[in-house]
Amino acid sequence: MCGIAGIFQRSATQSIDNQLLVNMAAIQHHRGPDGFGYAQQNGVGFSHARLSIIDLNERRGRQPFITHDGNLMLTHNGEFYDFARIRAELTALGARFSSKSDSEIALHLYQRDGLETMLSQLRGEFAFALYDQVQDTLHLVRDRFGIKPLYYTQTEEAVVFGSELKVLFAHPQVTRQFSSEGLYHQLIQVMVPGSTAFEGVHQVKPGHVVSIRRSQQGLQISEQCYWDVTFPYASEYETQPDEAHYIAGVRRHLLEAVQLRLTADVPVGCYLSGGIDSCAILGLSSAAAQSPIKAFTIGFDSTDYDETPIAREMAAATQADHHIMTLSGDELYDHFEQTLWHTERTIYNTLGVAKYLMSKDVNGAGYKVVMTGEGSDELFAGYPAFRQDLFLYGLESLSHAEREQWQAMLTQSNQLFKGAMLSRTEHHNDALNQLIGFTPSCLQPWLSCCEFADQLVADTHRAQLRDYDAGQAIAQQLNPAQLAERHPLDKAQYVWIKTMLEGQILTWGGDRVDMANSMEARPAFLDHHLAEYAFRIPPQLRIKERKEKYVLREAMRGLLPDVLYRREKFAFMAPPAHTDEKKWQAMCRLADKYLSAQAINDAGLLDQEAVEKVMRLHEDPATEVSLKVQLDAVVNHLLGVQILHQHFVATDVPKQAAELAIQYGWFADDEHCPAELRA
Repeated sequence: MCGIAGIFQRSATQSIDNQLLVNMAAIQHHRGPDGFGYAQQNGVGFSHARLSIIDLNERRGRQPFITHDGNLMLTHNGEFYDFARIRAELTALGARFSSKSDSEIALHLYQRDGLETMLSQLRGEFAFALYDQVQDTLHLVRDRFGIKPLYYTQTEEAVVFGSELKVLFAHPQVTRQFSSEGLYHQLIQVMVPGSTAFEGVHQVKPGHVVSIRRSQQGLQISEQCYWDVTFPYASEYETQPDEAHYIAGVRRHLLEAVQLRLTADVPVGCYLSGGIDSCAILGLSSAAAQSPIKAFTIGFDSTDYDETPIAREMAAATQADHHIMTLSGDELYDHFEQTLWHTERTIYNTLGVAKYLMSKDVNGAGYKVVMTGEGSDELFAGYPAFRQDLFLYGLESLSHAEREQWQAMLTQSNQLFKGAMLSRTEHHNDALNQLIGFTPSCLQPWLSCCEFADQLVADTHRAQLRDYDAGQAIAQQLNPAQLAERHPLDKAQYVWIKTMLEGQILTWGGDRVDMANSMEARPAFLDHHLAEYAFRIPPQLRIKERKEKYVLREAMRGLLPDVLYRREKFAFMAPPAHTDEKKWQAMCRLADKYLSAQAINDAGLLDQEAVEKVMRLHEDPATEVSLKVQLDAVVNHLLGVQILHQHFVATDVPKQAAELAIQYGWFADDEHCPAELRA
């Protein structure tokens, strides 16, 4: 796991400042503190910050990799699993490897099979750049679910790319300013797939390749989807499915995914909450490993949100070496600003801060790699929004009594999530209704924030957004062919995977806060072989008798504590600010700093009167609880955009990157090393 960066010039004769490439690596030193590398040829420059996990030899594993004939150059972030088998096969055919790293297989697969066939053989979580000198083309590739980040932008002279936004901003020619649409989506949490908060800066979409080809007309950019989430047509499902078959299949595929992710030249631990997902990962890891697994748990000083009792029970059952980090509410806001420097987007809940602090704890314990449970809810319909959509749109044949039972269950179980994971009131969008047949419940709480965002943006941005429809913008990025004639539950899961999974769970809940402290997270549930199997499981086995993740529960029943096997899904969240006086005061201290009249005026993003109105409403004792939950998210987003402005617009990021290179002693050559440090 590493950080990558690069520049692709319009002209092959344009040289690139090597120290700029090194500075782009230095500003993501947290992603790869074990060393750096850089190279350039033909007007293309790559750099790399390395976190050593497979092949710990610093010199041998240094990237970028260049083939012996000089025609291909690669820089890679992430893991390719099953690489040893592929490397042996390629070696038998005459391939020459310069390292034991998994990364190098991409070069030789590309040489042998070409881009499309190569991608079908890569398994894991990855983002990489591959330059083909013969075709004079740069390929930017992101894994199927978007576990690893990859951004790019175009200047007048080049395309600039990197693992994080700050890597792009380290380049002095890259514009650093919010777009009106990007600002708006930061305030409502949900993002348009492929977008960022900043003008002209894009993400490579999950399962996509962005190819940049140099021609006489300049740099030609194209995008290709190589993999997508594909559910069967609703008519193809069995009406009487064989439960035992699917239960055994889930168990088999998940075990294989876990075993592959235990591959490392350093110890591998596990994150452990009180949920089925992480408990299943720990149970399978413990069974497959030769020694006790180190398990890491986040605890909160709020009984409503703390899951440590079940985590302790699971750790004891597996004889795991259990480490618990308990956080108080005010601690979370004390680290809010630093967390935002890493997430590079707003967060609605301080769980992102908790995960940032946990990765710091893991690093302090001497671990670089943990397995996590992300992706399970997406594959097996674990979120309350999925049950709600199934009830509303997928169970037309229920009797009156059954419908009343479902309604009572949803009313009781959904109370804790209203205002955040579920909308306080129904919110429908015409464009989404037309495309999907309904507005998925997972989007409704965030689209309902539009009523606040419409007033909260400053006048200049409000004018730009006069005819903007956030739901329509999201709908336009969804593939209609993957939604047509699908079961309502499949549609809901597809939309979540394309929006909330990639834009939230795998960013500020995953890679960005994990790699903030040089820690690689491996989400075994997002192995694409397991996912493709899970997509074929009939909806009635994902949610059965109002119980979510039914087939996974049954597959893991022998591993789980009985209380967890029978327990309803509990979303892993940090306590909202309004639930704790100390946390509320800590949030208010941040508001005094970033939401003051002076701070708002300086940034030019928000409307001061509207911000003050939201704060008064939040503080009013008469405001209902579910609205307070929603306003907690809105205030976090207000703080977030102001902090992002401070980090990436008000701050001279190119200068910051150069200073970090000096701090870490990362220099392209002696000429760039300050004289006082050369000795």
